[in-house]
Amino acid sequence: MQPAAPEWWFYHLSRSALEEAAAPLLQKCLEVGWRVLAVSPRAERLAKLDAVLWTFDDASFLPHGQADAPGLDVARQPVLLSAKLTNANSADALMLMDGVEAPVDVAFKRCMVMFEDADTGTRNKARAQFKAAKDAGLTTRYFQQTERGGWKEAGV
Repeated sequence: MQPAAPEWWFYHLSRSALEEAAAPLLQKCLEVGWRVLAVSPRAERLAKLDAVLWTFDDASFLPHGQADAPGLDVARQPVLLSAKLTNANSADALMLMDGVEAPVDVAFKRCMVMFEDADTGTRNKARAQFKAAKDAGLTTRYFQQTERGGWKEAGV
């Protein structure tokens, strides 16, 4: 059963490609036993993320699938890459990329909004999402990328 009040975590990228920054976050979700729905309207973003998830860790790959892959059993995917905001894999966490918006009360434990500094439109959408979640009284956290590509929580 999903909680009624999701946490909203925001990741402001300034050092690395979104796909590279997303992979360790997805891995951490899997380590705590969460399934993830990663959503972007951009097919090229999903293809790049798919490639990174196969290669970012020399010791393993992150189990995942693309929702539009022929014959894929989407319900079995620990990480589902999709252009649609449809929780077909019973995910606990939602990763929003490229300006995808979701209702503030979306039925996930955590909603992770990733946005690149150079993408003004997506950055502005993330700000609006942050404000909406905060105004709704939900837990919000804001992380900025460090010089080394890690994350540092910033007070907002």
